[in-house]
Amino acid sequence: MNDTSPGENGTISRTQIIARLIVLALVMPLFIFLPAGRWDWPMAWAVAFVVSAAMVGSRLLVLEKHPDLLNERAESISAEDAKPWDRILAPAMAATPLLVLVVAGLDERFDWSSPIGIVAELLGLGLIVLGYAVATWAMWANRFFSGVVRIQHDRGHQVVANGPYAIVRHPGYTGSVMACVGFALALASLWAFVAVAINVVVTIIRTRLEDRTLTEELPGYSTFTERTRHRLVPGVW
Repeated sequence: MNDTSPGENGTISRTQIIARLIVLALVMPLFIFLPAGRWDWPMAWAVAFVVSAAMVGSRLLVLEKHPDLLNERAESISAEDAKPWDRILAPAMAATPLLVLVVAGLDERFDWSSPIGIVAELLGLGLIVLGYAVATWAMWANRFFSGVVRIQHDRGHQVVANGPYAIVRHPGYTGSVMACVGFALALASLWAFVAVAINVVVTIIRTRLEDRTLTEELPGYSTFTERTRHRLVPGVW
């Protein structure tokens, strides 16, 4: 993929995308350590490393597979055809994982929760890895994995039914919820599950509205829902 100059054809250059990813990877740990008020927290470092590596690694993989997708995701919130309700829900959904980290950090500082054990913490770390893997798989399979709900007529929007979409209709959301649960467990914070619950509620609302939009406006989506019957959890919903 050839690099483009900033602003050329309204796109973000490859260099800009990589720079943004590096900044995000460096900033993300602050949402844990600043609320916690300490830096000597081994599991928090493990979580920060896994999340930062997953954020950068997954986006670089997707950048190679779908060169235009990360630009679409970066600019989608300002798209004229983005659904008005998703201009609220998309940022809320993006913020709730950070809220989980902040609450977990505060929990560590003020010692709100009882210990849950190293096994549960390691399980949480595994859920984070699995959640990001599922979300990355979804982006890899779906070149229309936009940051907001919109029918991407400008990009030849079509139904994607392969990969994780043969299992659930919204695997990216499934992966996000898994990672949030993993944050709370790995950081041993029972109070962080309040923020996890907020994430789940926002995800369910957004999933319902997105499903309705795609059913009404994207050709072939109704047939897809007959084959892939569950939205987020196989065999459940």
